[in-house]
Parts: sequence; structure tokens; C-alpha cells
Amino acid sequence: MQRQNEYDNKRKKTLRWGYLFAVVALCVFVMFLARIVILQNTNVQEIKDDYINKNYREATLKAARGNLFASDGSILATTVMRYDIYLDFKTMKDTVYSNNIGALTDSLSKMFGKSRAEFRQKFDEQKKKKNQYYTLVKGLDFDQYDRIRKFPIFKKGKNKGGFIVDRNYKRELATSEIGAGTIGMDNGELKSGLEGAFSKYLTGTDGKRLEQRINSSQWKPIDFWKVQEPVDGEDVYTTLDLRIQDIAHSALEKQLINYEAKHGTVIVMEVETGKVRALVNLRRTEAGEYEDSYNYALKDNIEPGSTFKTISLLAAMDDGFIDENTTVNVGNGVWTYAKQRISDGHGGGTYDISDVLAKSSNVGTAKLITKYYAEKPQIFLDHLKRWKLFDKMDIELPGITKPKIVTPQNKRWNAATLASISYGYSSNINLLQLTTFYNGVANGGKMLKPLFIDKIMKDGKVMYKAKPEVMVSKMASEKAIKMMTSALTKAVEKGTGRSIFTPNLKMAGKTGTARFEYWLPGPMKYRASFAGFYPADSPKYTCYVMVSEPSPSKGFYGGTVAAPVFKEIAGKTFLKTPQNIEKEMLVDKKVNLNKMVEPNVKIAVNNKQMPNVVGLIGKNIIPQLENLGYRVDYKGVGRIKEQFPLEGTTISKNQRIYLSLQN
Repeated sequence: MQRQNEYDNKRKKTLRWGYLFAVVALCVFVMFLARIVILQNTNVQEIKDDYINKNYREATLKAARGNLFASDGSILATTVMRYDIYLDFKTMKDTVYSNNIGALTDSLSKMFGKSRAEFRQKFDEQKKKKNQYYTLVKGLDFDQYDRIRKFPIFKKGKNKGGFIVDRNYKRELATSEIGAGTIGMDNGELKSGLEGAFSKYLTGTDGKRLEQRINSSQWKPIDFWKVQEPVDGEDVYTTLDLRIQDIAHSALEKQLINYEAKHGTVIVMEVETGKVRALVNLRRTEAGEYEDSYNYALKDNIEPGSTFKTISLLAAMDDGFIDENTTVNVGNGVWTYAKQRISDGHGGGTYDISDVLAKSSNVGTAKLITKYYAEKPQIFLDHLKRWKLFDKMDIELPGITKPKIVTPQNKRWNAATLASISYGYSSNINLLQLTTFYNGVANGGKMLKPLFIDKIMKDGKVMYKAKPEVMVSKMASEKAIKMMTSALTKAVEKGTGRSIFTPNLKMAGKTGTARFEYWLPGPMKYRASFAGFYPADSPKYTCYVMVSEPSPSKGFYGGTVAAPVFKEIAGKTFLKTPQNIEKEMLVDKKVNLNKMVEPNVKIAVNNKQMPNVVGLIGKNIIPQLENLGYRVDYKGVGRIKEQFPLEGTTISKNQRIYLSLQN
């Protein structure tokens, strides 16, 4: 009986607790339902504004920009990761901090060259404030980041060591000395060059992540909460050939220095495809050096001068007004037409049509064009329209100018305008457009659109491959094209371009010497040009060279200033038997091309020892040293004559290296 009573008592007690729990659970449930009803009738936006929006935000997670390559796969521009380091002193445990702060400041002192006391003072202050997002350092490369994350305290990570890493992308040029203006930029507001042209491919899709407010001005990323993953950009392979680009750059720079010119441009185009293999624009800085920082080839319209005579005479050849038997009497080289005095720099007498081009006769060209088109200039101008010389070129690169040619509808037109146009004045055209015309002649009359993009790749797959695009399928009759090619060949062999003649490489081209700003007082300003293609009998490349404002005392004619640049480029890119070379280069009348074109020597810093770079080409070595993390100061151009530190000296990252260069 006693046992039964004990059992009943325990049962009653258990039931009481069960009922009590049920009542409490019911109350909690009722409160929960009441809270839901209250929230439904509360201003949710007010709560969101008061708390969530003030303490959390959605931030952009930048996508990596695709790589920009030369046609052979060499990197022109790439995106590299940079690391910003922040510290959360609130997360760091007091014991961890006090036991390891000495070793940490010692490591930081060695890495950054500041005193241990300076780090200790700042860290103690921030620890006392319990700063959750203290900026330690920004812009570390991977090696620096990999080193610092292993330091005492930091190696415990974010949750125990308060070590916060924010990764950012930085765009870097792999060829800082060659083609920087051509490669261009895209900073979100300004776009230029190849970077700007292909931004729609290179730019990826940004992601999103959540950030938490730390104080009034600081936000800490919540790395594990990514609202949207970023998608990296595509890789773009341009048509630039770095070997040809380097040859063109060196040849132009040397001539600009020799003639103390203000700026210059070289364009090299592949005849069969229209692919631009080199695009160099150099201008003189205040320091007297030359840099590639402005795209004259696209952005400047100029009066081309005598290189335009090829255009004028091809029109008359195509119309059948002139042929190989045509002659013109230029008299003593001076002719007055519609009250305008036209003169030649040399010669006189009767010229055949090839002599008009070969001797670059203003009088001969003007007499022929005005004779056949003065009454109906529109027939002549229609040829220019068909050759797209009135149209803005439809190319990827931004900033290209639209040509301006005076027409009868323009108030500037007068009786002498047609004559002026015929030999390269009263018209303003960019150099890329003129190169495209010459490339059309070289291509047998098929004018191709200039191409700057070769292919687009994503994750190793070809997404797009460029093909030649025809702008004009037949510029002129086959007879006219052959006649013009022959005349341009003669201009190199016997005319104004004879200074670059070599029997081993048949070249065709036209010199140009144009005055500009001739209406202003002061010394006369000149542009020296040469436009042509090679080999003349089976053209591979078209090349246009322009040198602006050479020193008149040293020379200003196209045949003297611009043509040698053309010859050097032709010789080093497509020369069967080179001329003007040292005898030791020749073996059994053959050329050792390895001696003629010096390869880009690769250097390495082994065991932190400064390598010997004396005698090497500066523009090949300087970018390599900078990419290895060293700061380089240099003077001059050409080969390295002196270096400091000397070979074998122990050097550290971020150390400054001094180089003296000389041609």
C-alpha cells in the first residue's frame, strides 16, 4: 500500500510539471503569434532604415579584367591581385596579444623598415580602443602577403588573430616602354587605345558581397556572405606583333632623336589581312625623352602632302586619262594656276607619269588633275568617296577622326582648290586611313578594314576569331593598280626615295614633305613622311612613317627623315639579304639573322644577387626588373652603359636600381 502511495505521488508530481511545461509552451507560442501580428502591423521599412541599412550594406565585388595579349601570346596588359591588410584588435585575445606582440612588431619592422617602437605604440593604442578595422598596409603583392600572413598573431587567422585581408585587382602593363599609348586605358571614365576598344570583352561582371559597419566611416567585409559571385572578363588577343612593334619603335625613336623632332608615328599593316602589326606613336617630353602616350595615327588629321599624289594619280589612271605614255611639261618647276603659285623643289622639263611620282612633282600632278577634272571636280572627288576618304573609319579603337576634304559645297572652295588637293593640301586625313589606302594598292586593289583584334578567348576556348573585312573590293582597274605599283617602285629606285634603295629588297613607296601652320609667323614647320609596301613584287607589309617638326637645320624632307625608318623596318622584318651590315654578319653571302636582331634577353635575380645588365638593351631589361619588384631610375636611351648596384651586390625588393643608357 505504501508503495502504491509513493507511485501515485510521483505520478501527480510528474503530471504537474508536464502541465506547467505545456502552459509555458502555450504562452511562448501565443507570444510568438502576437509578435508576428505586431510585426505585420509595424512599419518594417522604418526598422530596416533604422538598423539594417545603417549597419549593413551590399558592396561591389570587382571582377578580374581579362588579359590583353599580342598576336603571339605575349602579355601586353594583365590584372594582378593586390592585398590590403586590416586588423581587428577586438578579436585578438589579450593573452595572445601580450604574448606575441613583441615578435610581431619585430617581424613588421624588418619587412617595412620602421622601428618596432612605432608599431608597438600604434598597436597598443588601437588595442585599447578595440578598433575592429585598423588599416595596416595596402597594395601588397602575393609574395609580400604570403610573408606577412605567417607572422605571429596574424597566422591565427581572422577569427583568432584579427587578420583581415581585402583582395583587389590592379591593371599592369607588361610592356611599359613600348606601346603604352597604343595599349591605352579604361578607368571607368576615360577610355583609350586597345584597353578602351575591347573593354566590352575584357570587362567581367562584378559580384556583390555584404559589409558590416564598424564605425562612422569604416565598413568590414563579411567574406563568407557573397550575394553574387563575380565573373572574370575574356582574354583578347590583338594583332600586334611585338617583334615588329619593337623594331618600329626603335627605328622611329632613333630618327626622332637624330632630327630633334617633336613627335612621330609608324603603322605597319599586313597586306593580305589588314591586321595592324605595329602601331607606334612617340612624342618628346619636357625632359627631352620620347614616350608613347598619344595616338597621333588615329586622333590627328593632317594635310598629308605628297603622299596624297598616289591617290590623285590613281584616280586619273583608273579613268583612263593617263597611262605609261602620258607626259607632262613642268617647265622650270614653277606654275601659276588660278592665281596660285605652285612649285617643285627641283628639276624641270617633260616628265612621264612615273617621273611625276618619282620626282614628287607638285606642278606635274596639279597640271594633270586640273586638265582632266577642273570642269567636273565631282568626278575626281567621287573616287575619293569610293575609297572611303570622306568617311570616319569603323574600327574598334576610340577617338579616330573623320577626314575633312574641301569640296565645291564648302565656302573655302575656289578655282585653285582642286590643284591644292591633288598634291596633298586642302585636305585633312588621319594616318591610319592613308595607310589603309596604300595597303589596298599593295593588295591588288582590294582595300581591307584595319584589324586590331585577332581572337577572343574564355577559359581556353576561342569565342571569336577575326577575319579580313573588305571595305572596297576593287579600288581601280588591274591596269591602273599595276601602273601605280610600278611608279611607286620607280620612286624608290630612281626618285625621291632612292636613298633607301637596295637591290636585295624591292620596295615601293612615296615620300612626302608637307608644310603646316604655314599661315602663322615664325620658322616654317614640316612633316616628313614615307608611305609604301614591301616586297614590291609580292607585298607582305604596308608601312607609313611620319616625323613631325624635325629640326630644319638637320633635314626635313621625307626622303631624308622618314624613308630611312621605313627601310630599317623593312630590312628587319622582311629582308632577304640585308644591306648596311657588318661583314662578320655575312657567312657565304648569307646573313646571320640572330646577330642582326638581338633577342629579348631574360634576366633573373638569383639568391638576391644583382645581375650584370651592362650592354643589354634598356627597354628590354627595365620592365623585367620592375616586374620583379625593384624600382628603376634610368637616364638616356639604348643600351645600358652603367649600373648601380654592381653585379653581385645583395639587393632587396623595392630597392632602387640606377641605370645609365646610351645609344
